Amino acid sequence: MATILVVDDAAFMRMRMSKILTEAGYQVVQAENGLEAVEKYKSDKPDAVLMDITMPEMDGLTALKEIRQHDPAARVAMVTALGQQQIVLEAVKSGAKDFLVKPCEGDRVLAAVSKLCA
Repeated sequence: MATILVVDDAAFMRMRMSKILTEAGYQVVQAENGLEAVEKYKSDKPDAVLMDITMPEMDGLTALKEIRQHDPAARVAMVTALGQQQIVLEAVKSGAKDFLVKPCEGDRVLAAVSKLCA
């Protein structure tokens, strides 16, 4: 089964998404900021990434760009709060394949991951 990197500075969001994914049979790796996400992406080589946009250390957009620089084929979906449309557009231009709006329903998370891994 695929390995998914879940990146969010809010522990409860990481735990919630990880629970949804592991119950569906995915392997999960977690990171709490963009800097850690870039490091974990390079070391763990996940099949897909679910990444929050607003985080300390390094935001999701910067991390997305760094990950795509390292691996142009990286499959990343951004996780965003409502009202961040401009950032979502920039994320798509930077290579994000999908985006989820918080709070994410379980089936939407699984649909996004399934699409990323296809």
